[in-house]
Formats: sequence, structure tokens, C-alpha cells
Amino acid sequence: MDAQNQKVLGEKALELASKQRVISVAEFFEKNRHLLGFDNPRRALLTVVKEAVDNALDACEEAGILPEIIVEIHQLAEDRYRVIVEDNGPGIVKQQIPHIFARLLYGSKFHKLSQSRGQQGIGISAAVLYAQLTTGKATKITSKIANDKAHFYELMIDTAHNKPLITAESAVEWSKQHGTRIEMDIQASYMKGLQSVDEYLKQTAIVNPHATIIYLNPKQEQFIFQRVVEELPKPPKEIKPHILGVELGALMKMLQHSSQRTLKSFLTENFSRLGSNTAIEICKEAKIDYNVNPKTLTRDDCERILKAVKHVKIKAPPTDCLSPITAEQLEKGLRKEIDAEFFTAVSRQPSVYRGNPFIVEVAVAYGGNQPSDKQARLLRFANRVPLLYQQGACALTKAVTSVNWKSYGLQQPSGSLPVGPLTIAVHIASVWVPFVSESKDAIASYPEIIQEVRLALQEVGRRLALYIRKKHRVKEELKKRSYIEKYIPHIAESIGEILELQPEQVQVLKQDLFEILEKTRKPVEELKQENPEFDEEFAKIGIEEPSKGEDHEAS
Repeated sequence: MDAQNQKVLGEKALELASKQRVISVAEFFEKNRHLLGFDNPRRALLTVVKEAVDNALDACEEAGILPEIIVEIHQLAEDRYRVIVEDNGPGIVKQQIPHIFARLLYGSKFHKLSQSRGQQGIGISAAVLYAQLTTGKATKITSKIANDKAHFYELMIDTAHNKPLITAESAVEWSKQHGTRIEMDIQASYMKGLQSVDEYLKQTAIVNPHATIIYLNPKQEQFIFQRVVEELPKPPKEIKPHILGVELGALMKMLQHSSQRTLKSFLTENFSRLGSNTAIEICKEAKIDYNVNPKTLTRDDCERILKAVKHVKIKAPPTDCLSPITAEQLEKGLRKEIDAEFFTAVSRQPSVYRGNPFIVEVAVAYGGNQPSDKQARLLRFANRVPLLYQQGACALTKAVTSVNWKSYGLQQPSGSLPVGPLTIAVHIASVWVPFVSESKDAIASYPEIIQEVRLALQEVGRRLALYIRKKHRVKEELKKRSYIEKYIPHIAESIGEILELQPEQVQVLKQDLFEILEKTRKPVEELKQENPEFDEEFAKIGIEEPSKGEDHEAS
């Protein structure tokens, strides 16, 4: 290569180097907003409402307040909407308001191992960024702490530096004792359906039966989802990470920043359910002195420690970091929003994936006004938040379709959801839900999660099968009874002719025959004693007229 070509290549390298620069996280999501759920106008409206409502529910629960949330959507133009979300939470400290709403990756939950809806500090600030990009308008925030004035801000985001831009600020009067109100104008599209704001709020009410949600949609229709539980969920506690879920690079980083003087104290102080004896056993298995300074360990030492962990019996992580809905409350939430005739729910015992504890809860609603010729409706939830998109990519869906629903009395095309008048609700509660993307729409397919969901589905499936079989038996009994009832008058008249009975005697004979038929029907209390899972719905079916019984089954 001659000197001229070398000079040209050198100048090109300098030119390329001059164009390289650091970008802020706000700039990145400004160009890649689809990663956060803002890939089309309809979904953008849902995402904005979802992020605001999730924040409101978290704030109320952490403060020990029963949530009362108001959601309003007003159409300003063909593709412009104003979204207003107001809560009765504890309010936000004045100095924190700009950072919480106008700075991405600002939050208190990223390093906190306990169950919560938000995890990364992106959601609500991403909604503010979307409003800024599509309408050029600032987001309006009003927040009030008890015994203080309300503080009002108009905020935008300096995307080059990921910092808040305050366009207006003042102290205002607000009749509310405490709470937060957010108002933003966005480019969006409103449609009803299974992936709408209406559906999201309805499903949110199902898995948050302790919350009251008042919703005004763009068509000026108001819906009130009233709470049916007057107590807050058990507050989750923060836990330390479990050593089975720590990767090599993370362990090396923790060792370098450790303030402990020995490896034994490092292990016991930084990981949950790991006592002194277990720490010594790990060190012996790894052939490392447990009194060594953690900062002196090499990469190979760390690798030996993680290999040793797999050969030492370590207690599972604690589960007080989780706050499940509970089977009883999940069933109550489903009952108030789904018109069905049979409900059942189950909450599994805690399990673990990658050192992270999680609990699976499942509920089903069968019959009623649900369509019998369509696929069952699947409701997916993670930490009390509905998942409306990417159903096919979700581990919860894979678990549901992998169950053999035919054995529980339902039709099921191969590899699909069952067919019938059925709603299936699946909820996972975890300190760290493994979402497949930043938009948090689907859960990754960890075998431990899929297995737990399958076991819960099989349990409710067995209960459902009992109900369906009993219902079919009642239907068959009604069918046979209807035949007998139809011919009793003819039998009585024929016997009367043979025995030359008077009309009054024939009428008495008819009545006697009907009474004999009725005596064969078992009373409700006897049925309950024979079958502890007897549902009084069967008693209602049994005493109805045959035509009504047929209609009930067809529904």
C-alpha cells in the first residue's frame, strides 16, 4: 500500500472517530419508542394509561391507602387525546416531581428485590416523552402531600442530557387532601376491543379487587369498577438476592465493591438464606479459604464459587417479598366482572427460577353468557398488571395450550386454547418478572414457570371437570323426567278407562303419579352430604322446568 492510500485511510479513520459520541437513554428511546409500547396510536393510548395507573396503584399500596383512581380520556381532534389520571396516593415530594416524570431510568425499585408493578423507572417518563414528541406539549403534574400545598409543574424532557425541563411551576390550591394528578396530550387512536383501555381497566379491576377505578372514555361513557375487598394486599418485604440467581460477572462486581473483610462474611451479608455454616461449606467445596479478603479473588475463584454452590444444599429464598392476590380474592375479582355460573381459583405454593421466588395463581369462570362456540378467553397478569399484547410469545399462553383440556370435558384443537364458555385467568407474582421486552407484554419461557402454571391449571381443571360432569348428569335426568311427565296424563287416563274410574279419581291418580316421580329427586342437603363440592346451581337446574333446563345448558 502506497503512502497516498495510507494517508487517505488515516483521514477516514479520523473522520469516523469525530462522528462518534455518547447518546443519552432518552435519545435512544426517542428513536426507538416502539420498544416501550408506543409502536402505533392505539397501543400508545393504552400504554400511557397503563403506566399512569400502575404508578398510582403502587403509590397507594406502599402508603397503606385503599386506591381510588380516576381515569379520563377526552378527544381533542381526530388523532389527539387528553389523558388525565388522578389518584388518592400519598403525593410526591416537590423536589422529586421533575425527576420522576421527566427523567428516564430514575426510580427506587430497580435494585429492590420485592414485588412491584414498576421495576425500571422508564414507564411514566416514557409516556411524557411520547406526549412531547407527538404533540410538542408539556405534561402537567399536580401533586399534594398531606398538610401541605399542592405543587403544579409543566414538564418536558431534555433528551440530549436525559434531564427534566420545567416550563412552569407554582403552588396551587387543591381540594384533595393528598394525591397526584397527571394530564398529557398525545397523538393516539381509541377503539374498543380486547386490546383497548376499557379492557385493560376491567382486567385491572379483576386482579386489584381492593381498588376503585372510575373511568370516563372518549365517548363520554362512565364506568365504575367498585372495590369488593376492603383490605390492602399484604405489603411485600425487600429481600437480598439468592446466590443461585447470581451470574459470574455480577458476583465479580459485588466482590470488588464489598466492604466485608472475609469471604465468609461477604456471602452471609450479601445473599439471602445463607448462614455461616453454609458459607464455610461453599468455600470448602470451592477450595478457597473462607477468611480471604473478597477483593483479592480472581475470575477463576468466582467461577469455582458458583460451581460449588450447585453442590451445596441452600435454602430456597424467603417468600415474604411477594404479595399474591390469593385464590379467594382472585375469584371475587373474576365474579364481579365476568358473567358466569361456575368459578374456582387456586394459589400455588411459592417456587423459584434463577434464585427468584414466584407464585402462580389461576382462576376459571365457566358458563353463563360466555360464547360456547369460540376459544376460551385467556387473561394474563404479572404482579397484578394485565398483559394485553404478544399473547402468542408468552410462557403463560404456552402453559395453557400445553394442558389437555379434553380430559376436563372441553373441546381443544391441537396446540390451541380450549373451546367453550370459559375464561382463564393466570397471574404470576415475582420479585423480578422475566419479561421478553421493555414493553412488558409477555413472559419468558422459563421451564419452572411453565411447570407451575400447568400444575395450577390442572388443579382448577379437575374441579371444572367435576362441575361439567355433574351438569351433564342433571341435564340427562331432566330429559328423562320430561318424557315421564309428558306421558303421565295419558297413563292416568288409560288406567281410568280400564278400571272405569270417575274423572275425580283419574285426577287424583295423576297427582299421585307426579308425587311418586318427585320423590325420586334427591333433596339439596342429601346431595351436599354425598358430594362436598356440590354447587347449589345444580339444585336450581334440577327444580326448573325441562325447557328452562335445556336453555340453561345451551347458554
